[in-house]
Amino acid sequence: MNREKQRIVIVGGGSTYTAGIVTMLLENMDLFPIESIKLYDNNEERQRKIAEACAIIVKELHPEVAFSYTTDPKTAFTNVDFAMAQIRVGLYAMREKDEKIPLKYGVIGQETCGPGGIAYGLRTIGPLIEIIDFMEKFSPNAWLLNYSNPAAIVAEACRVLRPNSRVINICDMPVCLEEIFGRILGINSRKKFDVRYYGLNHFGWWTSIKDKDGKDLMPELKKYCLEHGYEEYTPQGQHKESSWLETMRAAKELIKIEPETLPNTYLKYYLMGDETVEHSDHNYTRANEIMDRREKDTFAECERIIAAGSAKDTSFASSEHAQFIVELACALAFNTQERFLLIVKNNGAIENFDPDAMVEIPCIVGKDGVEPLSIGKIPTFQKGLMEQQVASEKLAVEAWIDNSYQKLWQSFAMNKTVPSIGVAKLILDEMIEANQKYWPILK
Repeated sequence: MNREKQRIVIVGGGSTYTAGIVTMLLENMDLFPIESIKLYDNNEERQRKIAEACAIIVKELHPEVAFSYTTDPKTAFTNVDFAMAQIRVGLYAMREKDEKIPLKYGVIGQETCGPGGIAYGLRTIGPLIEIIDFMEKFSPNAWLLNYSNPAAIVAEACRVLRPNSRVINICDMPVCLEEIFGRILGINSRKKFDVRYYGLNHFGWWTSIKDKDGKDLMPELKKYCLEHGYEEYTPQGQHKESSWLETMRAAKELIKIEPETLPNTYLKYYLMGDETVEHSDHNYTRANEIMDRREKDTFAECERIIAAGSAKDTSFASSEHAQFIVELACALAFNTQERFLLIVKNNGAIENFDPDAMVEIPCIVGKDGVEPLSIGKIPTFQKGLMEQQVASEKLAVEAWIDNSYQKLWQSFAMNKTVPSIGVAKLILDEMIEANQKYWPILK
């Protein structure tokens, strides 16, 4: 099949994930042919280090692909088919505050869940809406594949503020977990089984996993999960930060409260908050782990490539995160009608749930966009948890739009990770001080 070459802009060109995404795009040229790749970031110095290394990677792997980088939005968004957004407003320094401020008050410190996730969400709404507007102005027929965190709040903001935009909100966490399921089962690809899943972003459950012959794989996975959680005893499973391994092990407890399903590991932060806080290092959080490892390793590798003038033997490689993006782009560009877990407006897909909620469910994707699959009714336990979380997320977006202190306080207090309105207010007030450069002025 002769597929038309695509033009890509990666938004957040200074991300630690960018070189891996560029590598992945180049390694999949037969599946997803590319005419050009551009990087766009508002942090010129950070992006330049990544971009100079990426230029060498492109030259060595596919020199026919036009590569460039810019801080100018018109240059970035003109003449593109896909914008792939991975922005982190405030970088890891602000993530560290998102994690450490709540912990001071005995509350989960996490970048997408609880008060930290809400804080990050409020920093991200404005810049992401600006990106959508740039895309619509300079390339109105392009698709924006948004995997910027916190995906749930960002998706809700897109629904309210830009409801007709060509934006698809995605998260790779279910994909990563499905790859783990495959390795546990001895199956070499998640594409060799079909899943049913529902929930919110970082807040969901698998209800069915079957191989292509229809064999039910859930019993074997549940048995493993009850003994080990999702921790793997494989090379892929062991070479991870300690906080990541602890999260994988938590599935062993999460499955006990709802044994008919398999949980997304992020439910740990909502259903096991006290244990998680108790075992957290309040002085050295996940942000510190990333800054000390992935952040340093990424820029060191870029400097090595630049100094050598070659990317031979580079550590940059494709990942589940990157592969998911190219597969989704293929579905949109070439009408593959493939199934993906995406964050979409419910609109009746979950029959007994808010039709305006942004839910994470299986969808069929083709050239005309996204078609959510029907889930039917969901049980009271999951429905109740999801309703509380959706209310917190909606209040956060309303607070950003209305510049409302009251609604943001309500959003914090509504979140299941926060024990009381008093604690919610203490965290909020400190968060306001920390986010003065990024949040609207609340009244």
